[in-house]
Amino acid sequence: MMQATESRATDTLTTAANTQSFAQGRVNIVVVGGGSAGWLTAALLAADHQTNPLVTISLIESATVPTIGVGEGTWPSMRATLARIGISETEFIIRCDASFKQGSVFRQWRSAVPQDCYYHPFTAPVAANELDIAEHWFSHHQQVEFAPAVSSQPAVIAAGLAPKRIATPEYAFLQNYGYHLDAGKFVTLLSEHAKRLGVKHIIDDVVAVHSHTDGRIAALQTLQHGALTGDLFVDCSGLQSLLLGKHYQTPLISVQHCLLNDSAMAVQVAYEDEHAPIASATLATAQAQGWVWDIGLPTRRGVGFVHHSGHTNEQQALATLAQYLHLSEREFSSHYQPKLIRFTPGYRQQFWRHNCVAVGMAAGFIEPLEASALVMVELSAKFISEQLPRSLAQLAIVSQRFNQTFSYRWQQIVEFLKLHYVLSTRDDSEYWLAQRAEGSIPSSLQEKLLMWHQFMPSRYDLPMAEELFPAASYQYILYGMRHLPGCGRPITPGSALRANQAFAEVQQKTQQLRAGLVSNRELLNQIKAHGLQKI
Repeated sequence: MMQATESRATDTLTTAANTQSFAQGRVNIVVVGGGSAGWLTAALLAADHQTNPLVTISLIESATVPTIGVGEGTWPSMRATLARIGISETEFIIRCDASFKQGSVFRQWRSAVPQDCYYHPFTAPVAANELDIAEHWFSHHQQVEFAPAVSSQPAVIAAGLAPKRIATPEYAFLQNYGYHLDAGKFVTLLSEHAKRLGVKHIIDDVVAVHSHTDGRIAALQTLQHGALTGDLFVDCSGLQSLLLGKHYQTPLISVQHCLLNDSAMAVQVAYEDEHAPIASATLATAQAQGWVWDIGLPTRRGVGFVHHSGHTNEQQALATLAQYLHLSEREFSSHYQPKLIRFTPGYRQQFWRHNCVAVGMAAGFIEPLEASALVMVELSAKFISEQLPRSLAQLAIVSQRFNQTFSYRWQQIVEFLKLHYVLSTRDDSEYWLAQRAEGSIPSSLQEKLLMWHQFMPSRYDLPMAEELFPAASYQYILYGMRHLPGCGRPITPGSALRANQAFAEVQQKTQQLRAGLVSNRELLNQIKAHGLQKI
């Protein structure tokens, strides 16, 4: 995005900034970098603090360096974030070419058999607050897959249905959902909205970073606007991590020994016609040397092949994408200009140093499996906003809390993504053998897998109050991949009766939803014509 070199500020600048830092509760926030991370963070901060004149927010980005974007898939949390910021869901869907995402469908992950398929829906298993339905499903596992037995959402996804009706208010749902979206259009909407909330937009290049004597950033030197001072600097400069990585030299902890993938080949695919179905989930299809994502937007599909450069060269990646799209390599080359993205899977050793905190790819990036990139931006922005320090003493406390929380979250992402590979039985390439080699499995996951030979994932495995992936998510993957415990807990007559009622409720609700919901595309067309009800 920008090139910068460190320099010591003049005595005048340093003294003035030290005197003014957090003076009388004032907090001048400078966000470095646009893209989804920068504008989402700025918009949330502005929305939360718009009535506080002591909090000011500026965002600086270069006009010459394009943003990569963090993907086209979100978690259900994005609904609450957009509502919190004050963006209409109708406007969001129309402006961002968005569609509804109700989870993920994993194809050929257990084996290379074409019919192999399982679901990770966004809706929790039935009666989750009353009992663990999984232990009652075990005796039926040969007759019915786990997800369809405990949730109506897989059937809704399989039928290409929407998660709500046109009469359902904005951000409300009949089946829990997130979104697929056009990342570029999302940035445009966020930037316009953030500026209406009072975010000052500066287009310029940062050429130097001025530091206080205690290591805090005093100001950013720009080409056209001079020195921009601030109390808190949010690094959203993408993979180059201009402040946290380059200025503070904070190491990137590589996890490539655990999760091999370091490349993605992406294309945008047009529909055959305007009436073509829009998938209600992200399709993740395993290949011999990686996996392909397939995301359906109203006007196009986003398709990409995630792989490891050590096992697959660029030509082989192109051939894999062509085969997935049922095209010859010549046809593929004549239709598409694929974008190759290289990355080092990992996260920073620290995320908050002095008065600088990294958000988005500046903090880390693993791979797009399970679409965790945008939710980490959401969680980071909310943490910063809700714990916004008002003094240097508070700054030290908040930064320590942030680092502890997000170190755990990044480790959990690595562990959860690794689970998808470890449970596979594919042996059709060295790639899959390497992905599940024992030495590549984190010790924390090894411990859980040892327990899960006899026990089900539970709160004892996941002690945090706000887990990224709850026990239900682990169950969807474990049992979707047919990794069943050797024995379960004894079933009491009372719980067995309630479980049978719950299974029946799933089937009844499935029938009702199939009869009462329209397709993803039909609902999106209705929203464009009429809009959703305001809450």
